[in-house]
Amino acid sequence: MADRQTKDTWTVFKIMGEFVEGFETLRPVWPSVSVFGSARTPRGHPYYELAVDVSRAISDAGFSVITGGGGGIMEAGNLGASQGANGSIGLNIKLPAEQVANPYADRVIHFNYFFVRKVMFMKYSCGFVGLPGGFGTMDEIFEALTLRQTGKLHEFPVVLVGSEFWGGLLGWMESTLLPEAMISPRDLESLKVTDDPDEVVQIIQDNYQERKKRRGRRIEDARETP
Repeated sequence: MADRQTKDTWTVFKIMGEFVEGFETLRPVWPSVSVFGSARTPRGHPYYELAVDVSRAISDAGFSVITGGGGGIMEAGNLGASQGANGSIGLNIKLPAEQVANPYADRVIHFNYFFVRKVMFMKYSCGFVGLPGGFGTMDEIFEALTLRQTGKLHEFPVVLVGSEFWGGLLGWMESTLLPEAMISPRDLESLKVTDDPDEVVQIIQDNYQERKKRRGRRIEDARETP
């Protein structure tokens, strides 16, 4: 029992340490956009090149890029940001089959715990971009959508890039989830789909500027309140 208790106590401290490192590293790079996608997409693949273009456009628009830090589309995201005006962060996860961090991120944080890593994506992003990917990508996208739906996250945009890839999923949501009232039309509207990097940036910029205006109005209203 004592050994188990000691192990649990040290686990708590390890989790705290990852939170502290993540907070201290990511706080200065705001505003940021998280770019999700498959680790299995090879260099030269159209999805890889699309991820480079999207991330470069996001970086040039004044946002830092946050990726999962590994290969594939994550690597493409950091590469694209390195070609733009702003930097990028890689949130690498330690796996039994070790995920090797790509060389293009300006800073890499290594996590033992998926849930801590996911908090960093959600807490420090003002937009989420999902390129083609598998279970991990789906997990990250639906985490953002769930937090939006439940009011635990500001209504930051979730943009899916690759209309052909994502079309089946969106069609299933419209034909099955919506008629069964598992989601609302408003939930579905929170997802944007495009193939155009410039449109990705426009969606994120419009939302970010509108939120800044609303925040400014709230500050002014507070000053005027006697």
